[in-house]
Amino acid sequence: MSDPAELAHGAALDRYDVAILGELQRDARLSNAELATRIGLSAAPTWRRVRWLEQQGYITGYRAEIDRRRIGLGVLAFVRIDADRNDAEATRALEAAIRALPEVLSCHFISGTGTFEAQVVATDIDAYSRWVRETLFNLPHVKDMHTSFSLGEVKTGHLLPLTHLHVPSRGPG
Repeated sequence: MSDPAELAHGAALDRYDVAILGELQRDARLSNAELATRIGLSAAPTWRRVRWLEQQGYITGYRAEIDRRRIGLGVLAFVRIDADRNDAEATRALEAAIRALPEVLSCHFISGTGTFEAQVVATDIDAYSRWVRETLFNLPHVKDMHTSFSLGEVKTGHLLPLTHLHVPSRGPG
């Protein structure tokens, strides 16, 4: 049996849901009243839709974006990590160890050369070098790594494109 909230809302996203996602990506601090005004609904259905989007896993959290340089993290490195073996147990162990490192902003299991590609921050090159020797090379199953350093950010932010979500119109409820 379906969830009553899903039955009331419907299982698919509509234009109001997509508008909510877009507005909250740009400014997650919007009040419900301001969000409702921006998307063209009243406050109550807007609030219900936001709750539904959270419950369904479309919205996974809210956070502040912090300028890494302002807090002393001047180095951004892209690190390709090669595992010493590529089997399920070794991969899971290395993934768990990488997840626990606060210096790693993001990490992807990749195709091609290497096993993982991580974005890592450090205060400076010396701190990064220490981190590699003392932390990265002591993780389970790390065979090798290759680093490229960011020389300047061309685009940052995490706004996902929503234009591919061609959605049907539905009532405002």
